Amino acid sequence: MPLQNTTNRLRPQIINQDIDSFHGLQTISTYNTTRADASEANLQVAYQAMLTQQQAETEKLALYRAAADAARLAEWEFHNAILAMKEVVRGQYGSDSDQAQAVGLKKKSDRKRPSRKKSVAVVS
Repeated sequence: MPLQNTTNRLRPQIINQDIDSFHGLQTISTYNTTRADASEANLQVAYQAMLTQQQAETEKLALYRAAADAARLAEWEFHNAILAMKEVVRGQYGSDSDQAQAVGLKKKSDRKRPSRKKSVAVVS
C-alpha cells in the first residue's frame, strides 16, 4: 500500500464510496476478521467519529461565515463614518485648509491645474 498523504482532504466521491462500502458490510452477517483496524466495532467508531468531526466543521464554518459578515459590515460602517467626517471637515474648515489635509484630503491649492491643450491646425 503506498504512503498516504493525510494532509490533503479526500474527495467527496471517495468518502461516499467508503460509506457505501460500510453500509454494504452491515448486510454481511458472517463478516469476521482478526485485524483490529478492520473490525466492525472499529469501523463503527471511525464512522461515528468522522460524522461528529464533519458536523463540528460545518458548525464552525457557519460561525466563521457569520463572523466574516459581521466584520465586513463593521468595516463598511467605519468607512462610511470616515467619509462623513471628511465631508464635515471640508464643510467646516474648507477645501484648502490644513485640517482637511490632516484627515487625508488634498488641499484645493495643491491640485494640479488642467493645462490648455494647444490646438494644432490641420493643413489640407
